[in-house]
Formats: sequence, C-alpha cells, structure tokens
Amino acid sequence: MTFSISPEQTTADELISSLSLQQKPQVTEAEMMQAVRTLLIGLGEDPDREGLKDTPKRVMKALQSLTKGYHESLDELLNGAVFTEDANEMVLVRDIDIFSSCEHHILPIIGRAHVAYIPNGKVIGLSKIARVCEMYARRLQVQERLTLQIADALQGLLKPQGVAVVVEATHMCMVMRGVQKPGSWTVTSAMRGVFAEDARTREEFMNLIRHSPRFHG
Repeated sequence: MTFSISPEQTTADELISSLSLQQKPQVTEAEMMQAVRTLLIGLGEDPDREGLKDTPKRVMKALQSLTKGYHESLDELLNGAVFTEDANEMVLVRDIDIFSSCEHHILPIIGRAHVAYIPNGKVIGLSKIARVCEMYARRLQVQERLTLQIADALQGLLKPQGVAVVVEATHMCMVMRGVQKPGSWTVTSAMRGVFAEDARTREEFMNLIRHSPRFHG
C-alpha cells in the first residue's frame, strides 16, 4: 500500500508529540526494570531464573537505545554542516537503512528511506541526511509520520526548491502477529515544493530510486 502525506497532516501529531514529551513523568531505571519484571511474571515466567535474571536491565537498555531519538535535536545533529553552495540539481541519498519501532505494539519496523532535495543556495552534509532519518526512526513511530517528519525537517532546515522522501518498510506487527503476512511492504511518500508541483521532477526522482545502482559499496 502507498500513502502520500500533506504538510497539514503533521501539525496535530507534532503538537501532541511535543506536549507528551514536555509532560512525561520522570521514571527511574529501577522502575522501568520492575515494569519488565512484572510483564515477565504476567507471561507466566520466573524473572529470577538464570536466563532471565538480567533481562529487565537488557530490555530497558534496548528500549532506551531504540528510542534515543527523543533526546536528540536537529541543531545538535547538524553541528553546523549546512553550507552555502551554488547548486540547483537534485541531490539524492537512497537506500538509507531504517530501524524503528511501531508505536502500537513496540515491534520492529525495518526498511529503507530514499531522500532527495533540490538546493536553493544551501546544501547539507550527506551523512546528515542519514542522521536525520535515524533521529526520527529512533522513536515510537508510525511509518506515515516518520516519512513526513524527515521531509519537513529538511524543508525547514534548507528551504530548498523541494524535498522528496520515500520510505519502504516491513512491519513485524503484520509479520509476527495479527494477519501474519511475511513479505508485505508498506510504501509511504512525502513530496514538498517542486516534487509536489512538477510531475517531471517527481518522475525523475522515482526513476532514480527504482533502478539498481551499478556501484555497491
């Protein structure tokens, strides 16, 4: 399935996300580990047996790593890596690995992102594009929101002629449980500026992400 997302859809989500982070209660690591112990007991397990003794701590650390994007900011991430440049052709970074977590089941979302922009006097370090994707992926997410957050972040940072983002991912909540459909992929897109307004520019981007690159690093 494919979803195309407009900027108007982001406002409520961003406000809710901002408020929830500002108002979140302070929870200690000990309380987090105790919560995992409670879950294990609820599943019929003995959290004190040898194989599970350190599981509460491991789960807590894993979740902290998987959601570290909540504690990162674009300013810190970019670290000044925005440069003035007289360039006006498409810049595309494709096949960026994405690892996120579904906010409904806290199960993995695994896929890749393709991100392009057309400069308007400013360019960004290429690795920073991947880092922007990583920052938003390392949160509890839905793929639709992840896609538009990447697009809107780059649009706001660079004020380019346009931004295009396509995310292709498989959701373990559809593979391991529920409908159990391994092999299914979800594709989402967000187009800004000339990519939304000009069909030829959009088609150029889509053609570039369809073909297999001749160089494989």
